[in-house]
Amino acid sequence: MDAATQSADSVLRALIVAPDREMRESLRLLVEEQGFCVAQADSLQRARSIVAEDGFDVLVVDLDVPDGDGLALLQEQEPAVEGVVITARASVASAVAALRAGAIDYLTKPLDRARLATVLGNVARTRTLRGEAPSLGGELRELRGFGPLVGSSPPMQEVYHRIAKVAPTNASVLIVGESGTGKELVAQTIHRGSRRAASRFVAVNCGALSASLAESELFGHEKGSFTGAESRRAGYFEQASGGTLFLDEITEMPAELQVKLLRVLEAGAIRRVGGSEPVAVDVRLMAATNLDPERSVARGQLRRDVLYRLNVFPIAVPPLRERGADVELLARAFLERVNQRDGTAKRFAAQTLDRLRSYAWPGNVRELRNAVERAAIVADRVIAPGDLPRELREHSGALLVSHAGGGGDAADAFTVEVGCSLAGLEKRLILATLRRCGGDKRRAAEQLGISVRTLYQRLSVYRAGGAS
Repeated sequence: MDAATQSADSVLRALIVAPDREMRESLRLLVEEQGFCVAQADSLQRARSIVAEDGFDVLVVDLDVPDGDGLALLQEQEPAVEGVVITARASVASAVAALRAGAIDYLTKPLDRARLATVLGNVARTRTLRGEAPSLGGELRELRGFGPLVGSSPPMQEVYHRIAKVAPTNASVLIVGESGTGKELVAQTIHRGSRRAASRFVAVNCGALSASLAESELFGHEKGSFTGAESRRAGYFEQASGGTLFLDEITEMPAELQVKLLRVLEAGAIRRVGGSEPVAVDVRLMAATNLDPERSVARGQLRRDVLYRLNVFPIAVPPLRERGADVELLARAFLERVNQRDGTAKRFAAQTLDRLRSYAWPGNVRELRNAVERAAIVADRVIAPGDLPRELREHSGALLVSHAGGGGDAADAFTVEVGCSLAGLEKRLILATLRRCGGDKRRAAEQLGISVRTLYQRLSVYRAGGAS
């Protein structure tokens, strides 16, 4: 390739598609200020003709073109072409459709010119980073896993496939799965394979947000906005600007805060607590829940309009009991990390691996990791079955326990080992009931006859590896 060709290839190109001539000219000036070479079209037919002759990095498309739907043009493009949608008739349905078509932003008239300039500037920056981001077909994908994710089972291969599809886009992602399945790792893998990989990944547990300070934590605050606000503070949205914000346990976010979240997603700007001016933010949003999203909407835990904005691209993470031989792969990976950390060379006995494979793992990957780490502490050089936590020992002598009020239906029962401690039995009952309730902590607490606070306390103990 000669120098002239290299120079031509380095020029960023944008196509503006809008029926109004004055708007096209106004947009042309703004887009050129961001370093793009600009072409214009007043119809889909003319736009298709121009695209056929030359390639473009970004398309700025008015939905209301006279000869069709502007989204159709975006859907015809290669994934590498970015799309910005503008419209005078905004709606949740059209916003979701635009995001599904691959649009990186959705702007309403009259246009927020500063926001459009930010979006275009980000396109230019990410084009530079594209060559630096890890390849989802290369270094990120491995024989036994995908980035930080470990496993080669068919259910996990489907997860990897969906990650590879969505990572290069800017679409919002909703990750659904039981507690302990690795939803945050899935989000991290998407971020790592995206054009935002060089920027921050900020994870927020919505269930841990302080009720009184949640708005400040998400959107920041100005100095003196409330007692104790001694200086301006950037919230999670500002901290993640240019990168990815991951909202875990999204159904735990208070309803009034969900309304403000929706406004931020629609406007692309936050307003700090005590502030009067909007602050533009460029954030890719991912969220996760261990509940069924539609049931959460029906129960009033999640606003339907928020679900529409988050659920552009859903990914379901399978429970460990459905992943077959992945249990052994994960156990060996966790033990390898322990050995590297502690300078040891411990290994599993064959019988120990048999026990790991035959266990149901109600706490999923998190429970397996804790079990391996605890067993490695107890064992000398070889991890024997007796080194495992109590619920994993001698589970061939099992007792069927129903948590459906009798009947013993397999769908509403679990097994515990004879001689299991009462604390271990309580743990199995709580986790099984929580699973049966689809992760709904309030409903599980009601069925167990305990307070939600007590349930949270028990779950905190289990996450720390207690109640064996």
